[in-house]
Parts: sequence; structure tokens; C-alpha cells
Amino acid sequence: MHETLSHRAPLIIMTMFFAALAMNIAVPAFVLAAMGLIRWMILRGGEGPFLTGRTA
Repeated sequence: MHETLSHRAPLIIMTMFFAALAMNIAVPAFVLAAMGLIRWMILRGGEGPFLTGRTA
């Protein structure tokens, strides 16, 4: 039987839905993790290589 794109439409729609759902979880999780890391680097008082201007 001849396969057309319309036969795959439900699969494509479901795939896009689950991809959007995954991004809906992954993007805020990444942003919160990055904000927490930056906050931790600032609040630890600048010791170590982070945010001190030292290169070595």
C-alpha cells in the first residue's frame, strides 16, 4: 500500500506533543539549575577560580 504523510500525521502530532512536554520540563529545570549554580558561585564569597578575576 502506498504510504503518505497523512498516514503518519497522528504519530507526528504525538511526537511533537511529547517533545513540547519534555521541553516544558527540561527548560525550567535547566534555568533553575543554572541560576542555583550562579547564586552558589556568588554567595561562596569569591574564593576559588569563580568570579574573582584570577585566571590561574
